[in-house]
Amino acid sequence: MKPKNASGGLVYSTELGRTCPGCRRPVDACICKQAPSPSGDGVVRVSRDTKSRGGKCVTVIKGVPLDATALAALGKTLKAACGTGGTTKDGVIEVQGDHCDAVITKLKALGYNVKRAGG
Repeated sequence: MKPKNASGGLVYSTELGRTCPGCRRPVDACICKQAPSPSGDGVVRVSRDTKSRGGKCVTVIKGVPLDATALAALGKTLKAACGTGGTTKDGVIEVQGDHCDAVITKLKALGYNVKRAGG
């Protein structure tokens, strides 16, 4: 016997196409996986971090008021502007290396209210 909370249900419909098993809406209109927009004070904070990275430095960007897909696109833009790699996870963009000044300049050009955090 399956537990009551086991995922299952309709996954495809000839009328709607692929559907989300959670909210049973078309995948394009799924509302159950969308995280609410992060709330904050509207200030994007840029800092340099070396903790738990084996001494390597990364530039950390926090507080960007975007959803996950737009945040990933912004992260890609910032990584390209710095000419380096990085990642976007848990609402935080990490760019490899110390690129605080370049990131701040790019974010201000995109219209964000930016502050440098940390030392």
